[in-house]
Amino acid sequence: MTKIRVTKEFDFEMAHALKNYDGLCRNIHGHSYHLSVCIIGEVLEDETNPKNGMVADFGDIKKMVNTHIVKKLDHSLILPGSEAEQGIDTQNPMFGRLIMVNFQPSCENLLIYISGELKKVLPAHLSLHSLILRETGNSYAEWFASDNP
Repeated sequence: MTKIRVTKEFDFEMAHALKNYDGLCRNIHGHSYHLSVCIIGEVLEDETNPKNGMVADFGDIKKMVNTHIVKKLDHSLILPGSEAEQGIDTQNPMFGRLIMVNFQPSCENLLIYISGELKKVLPAHLSLHSLILRETGNSYAEWFASDNP
């Protein structure tokens, strides 16, 4: 069977800070992220199925990525370590969308996180092919399944 790649793109706003970084990104700052999610699979050939002729319905991809990635990250602050370690008052409503992670929240590590989350929920007949995460208009990181067996 022929393999086809299909891609859906997403936008979200998120803030982060890089612990122990030697530049301005050690300070809390935000980005307008642009995420491209490319999946690969075979075209469904079943005239009785409403998804006939598709690798995956773009609407289904949109729902999956919005539910498991965008809605969690959009307008959030992601920081490494623990709240106590960072001295954050969790009662302060400004930290209502705070996500603490056990990794440096660089663009590269965010892609590793996103790939892991999507692989957990991707239907068995599909595979994650690649991800591109644009942090700015001219800076991005890429993740390819072929590089990460």
